Parts: sequence; C-alpha cells; structure tokens
Amino acid sequence: MANDAGAVFDVVILGGGSGGYACALRAAELGMRVALIEKGKLGGTCLHQGCIPTKALLHAGEVADQTRESAQFGVKSVFEGIDIAAVHKYKDGVVSRLFKGLTGLIASRGITVVEGDGRLVSPTAVEVGGVRYEGRHVVLATGSVPKSLPGLQIDGNRIISSEHALVLDRVPASAVILGGGVIGVEFASAWKSFGVDVTIVEALPHLVPVEDESSSKLLERAFRKRGIKFELGSRFSGVEYTDAGVRVSLENGKQVEAELLLVAVGRGPVSAGLGYEEAGVAMDRGYVLVDEYCQTNVPTISAVGDLIPTLQLAHVGFGEGILVAERLAGLRVAPIDYAGVPRVTYCDPEVASVGLTQAQAVERYGSDKVALIDYNLGGNGKSQILKTAGSVKVVSVKDGPVVGIHMVGARMGELVAEAQLIYNWEALPSEVAQLIHPHPSQSEAIGEAHLALAGKPLHVHD
Repeated sequence: MANDAGAVFDVVILGGGSGGYACALRAAELGMRVALIEKGKLGGTCLHQGCIPTKALLHAGEVADQTRESAQFGVKSVFEGIDIAAVHKYKDGVVSRLFKGLTGLIASRGITVVEGDGRLVSPTAVEVGGVRYEGRHVVLATGSVPKSLPGLQIDGNRIISSEHALVLDRVPASAVILGGGVIGVEFASAWKSFGVDVTIVEALPHLVPVEDESSSKLLERAFRKRGIKFELGSRFSGVEYTDAGVRVSLENGKQVEAELLLVAVGRGPVSAGLGYEEAGVAMDRGYVLVDEYCQTNVPTISAVGDLIPTLQLAHVGFGEGILVAERLAGLRVAPIDYAGVPRVTYCDPEVASVGLTQAQAVERYGSDKVALIDYNLGGNGKSQILKTAGSVKVVSVKDGPVVGIHMVGARMGELVAEAQLIYNWEALPSEVAQLIHPHPSQSEAIGEAHLALAGKPLHVHD
C-alpha cells in the first residue's frame, strides 16, 4: 500500500534479513503498522547465502566423514563419493522450507511486504520504484556482502566468494581459502570432508583470531590432524591464473597452487547509493553509526544488523530488531551486552564461546584477579563415545562471577546456551557447581569445569 493512497506506516523497514524481519514481526505484534521492503528474498543473507546453507553443507560433510570412519564404531559401510547435485538439493530443500515458513509468518502478522530496490529519500520515507513509503520511523537493515582485498578481483569462476561457493556445481580437487575467520574455517571444514585438498591463508597469528587463543590452538591441532593445511601470519600478495587454476603468492615468498581461491576476508555493509548520507545519517567506512539503542543521529531513523558495526551474527540482528521495535512501542528496553552474545563456528570441531577471553579478562581485571580452569574433554564420557577432543575453559574473577566460557569439540554449539546463561546472570562458579548435569552428556563438561573452579573437582586430573 503506497503513501499516495493515504497510508502512513508506524515503521518502514528497509531490508528483510534477520534484523529487518525480526523488527517487523515484533513491531506488528505490538500493534504497529509495518512496511517491510526487500529487493531479494525475505530472510536475507542468513537464510539464503549464509547461516543455513553453510550449515547444511557442513552436516553433509559430517555424514561423509562418519561414513568413511564408521568401521571404528563397528559399522560396515562404503563411501562412494559426493553427489554434489544431491547435496545442493538437500541444502536447497532446507532453505526452501524455512523460507516458506517465514513468508507465511510475515503474512499472518499483516505486514505489508514491498518487493524492490528501496532508497532512503527523507528521514521518514523510503522510495521503491517511484512509490514513496512514509513512516513515523524508518529502520535501516540492508545487511552486508562479501568483501575482497584491494586489487583482488572476484570473478565467480576461479576466484570466488562464499556466495559462489554455496552453489558450486562441482567438488574442486583443491582450494586456497583466503581468511581464517568463521567463514574461512567453516568452508575449509566442509570441503575437507568432501575430499578437497584445502589450504587456509590467514594474516593473523591464529585461526579464528577473535576467539580465546587456547581455542584457536585446539582448532589448529584438530585441523592438522584432519589434513587441513594453513599458513598463519602470512599476508596475501597476489594471485595469477594457471592452466589448472590459480597460483596464490604470499608476502613471505611462498606460493600455493589450487583449482580455486575462496576469498573469505569478511563482509562489508550494504549502504552505498542508498541515500543514507543525504538524509544526514552519520556513517563510518560504510557502516551506519548508532547508539546503544540502535538509534542513529537522526531521531526518526534506526539501524540494525550487519549494517552497523556490531557482531555480524544473525541472532544479533534478531536481538537488535526486537530492541528497536520495543523501543518504538514505548517499552522499556536494555542495551545489548555484545560480550554476552554466544558465538559459534560450526567447523569440525566446533568452536563456541561467550564473554571475555582470558586475555581480555586479564586486561580488564588484572592477572592476579583472574581464575580459570581448562577442562579436557578426555574426561567426559559422551565426548569419548563421540570420539571428539577439545576442552571447556572457564574464566572467572577470583571470588567473583564467571566472565567467559570457551569450548572446542563436537556439538559445542549446543552447549553455549547454558554458557550464555552463566555469563549473563553473573553466576559464581560455586553456584553453577551446585547444578547436577545429566550423565553421560557433554553438558557435564560445563558442570565439571565449574566444580573444579569452585574448588571441588570430580573427574579432573591434576
């Protein structure tokens, strides 16, 4: 419904990804009239080119590994290879079902969905195809796209982004992955499971460099065991085509040849040419700047998701979208503690964390005020059954609350919800130690770590 028909929406949302649609759903729940503008498909990057399809690929890889390794469990099976067309059919089926559910949910809330390229044309209006949509408030949620490096041209053929990798019609024989963050290590893990010869190039000293250093080292050890190669502290200097693919050069003089180069150096905000600066919105390097309530410097404009310089995670977008909707409805809202948001890298093994790293805790509180325990999964029965290695590391303030939990191992992403509660409720190790965890389960590792930190270890060796 257009404004020239007399409609003024309570909120006009530009972008139908995680942050935008969460804001739309919550605003509609609270009785607001909502217009949601999206040029692609509702669900955005997470549903169509990110979280969901990549995890489907990772699960297919997990099944492949389990088939290869089934004999160690006494199960006879034969691995005959990867049918990539069938893998894509499975992946796309998951995405399609979720997309259908989301579109039905949006429709059921009475949200006006506008398909097309939107542009901010005033502090209270977005224009789509010559039609102006007026709102008492505008929420910017235009998300992000894969980044590259200066002079490195992604051609979609031999030099690809994560979006190209998700629809690749073959399993490459070999690949160089530029970037050892979340995107890079997840694709490295999935591709290795598919039989690809993988080399990761990371300019910083460790894989997943924003995680606790102990977690990075455990992941690197596991990747070595899996045969995933990596060059750490190595800067990319150039790439050239060869008869068989590409030759990647590093500043240290090394060269790596492969069939493909996957550029996984992060994602940048989608904001260019959308009218943000013309409307007076404060920007920095393409990001929209906001306060702790996701409010821009323009009173009628808020922004959420990958467009603002917060954690680029779908669930952060959900939280920010809900916060904005509730603030606009006049509800009392609390700023998001981004350290308290759970983070998961879904490679094999998984890396999950919440709160401060050991280094951050020492910087904030001082080394003499920080206590920690690193519980090895070797003592956890369910982890032994699964044949996974890793640890649960808990960081706390001495005689104070837990301020960080860092986990490496199979299925750790399923444990981080409890870790999130421990951190966000500022629980003491002794309080968590009183909780009885089910046996045998991997959740016991969290319980055991807190028992040890509370001074009463059970299945912990000195």
